[in-house]
Amino acid sequence: MSAEEIQLDAEERMEKAVAHLKHSLTGIRTGRATPGLVDSIRVEVYGSQTPLKQLASIGTPEPQQIVIRPYDQSTIKEIEKAIVAGDLGLNPQNDGHMIRLNVPALSTEVRKKMVARIKELSEEAKVSIRNIRRDANKAADTEEKEKTMSEDDRDRVKSDIQDLTKKYETQVGEVAKARETEVMEG
Repeated sequence: MSAEEIQLDAEERMEKAVAHLKHSLTGIRTGRATPGLVDSIRVEVYGSQTPLKQLASIGTPEPQQIVIRPYDQSTIKEIEKAIVAGDLGLNPQNDGHMIRLNVPALSTEVRKKMVARIKELSEEAKVSIRNIRRDANKAADTEEKEKTMSEDDRDRVKSDIQDLTKKYETQVGEVAKARETEVMEG
């Protein structure tokens, strides 16, 4: 691999690590209702596990309420079961046409647990980024040993990879901090 390929590969993988963190954080509750709270729910319909967002429109008409309108009314009971089984701590209210989920305000204790979970997820993302750095550095060392890259190029690649690592670790910190603030304000 050339120096550019090593760097591009590392940067692409680091971007994916940050994107994965952002996706993971959408499932963490704040005091506000968001469609992201039910994104991970899969419903057993038509003989397979189907993501909820493919079966219904999901909206938040009020800050404390999520409304789920199934495209096919016959799936409403299965959707309700999946929400209860999803262990979100939300009780679905089914009126036969739609499901309402009232999102209660979070207690201080629950908020602190959520912040701890955010910290865990951000640390996992940082570890992932560091592993990508290690892999890229190993690839640069291998190329130098095989004489397809000079020592100077290898050192430059390692320096650039370190800069990328700092950049993406900073992004992870900013994303996590923003989410922590949302959870604590609620």
